[in-house]
Amino acid sequence: MSELKHLGRRSNEPIDKVDLIEWKGDKLAVQLECTEFTSLCPVTGQPDFGELVIEYVPDKHLAETKSVKLYLWRYRGERAFNEVLVDRIAADLYEQIKPLWLEVVGEFNIRGGILVTATAQRGDAAERPD
Repeated sequence: MSELKHLGRRSNEPIDKVDLIEWKGDKLAVQLECTEFTSLCPVTGQPDFGELVIEYVPDKHLAETKSVKLYLWRYRGERAFNEVLVDRIAADLYEQIKPLWLEVVGEFNIRGGILVTATAQRGDAAERPD
């Protein structure tokens, strides 16, 4: 098993890399839901609130969930458009976890009368179990 740097330890700041847990099981889909995702509007600096759903099919590793929470924390002070953040998170987690397939869906609270939902996928969608 990979060394877990965050589980069971005090965490005082966000992180850049998620901890990985070795996976030797059959193909399955893992879904992580963050109902309290926050970032900042790149223009006004006002907070943006939303929900992220991260779904992936592990190859050799699972993402340890506490470290995912700490990883997402790093975006609280990030000034970026919602779509850019979803794409960045998908690219970053795909590179770190190296799953067979990954999807990140961000649904952001209404701002100016418009609800934004952005979806980013990486890998082979055929690997997603039925």
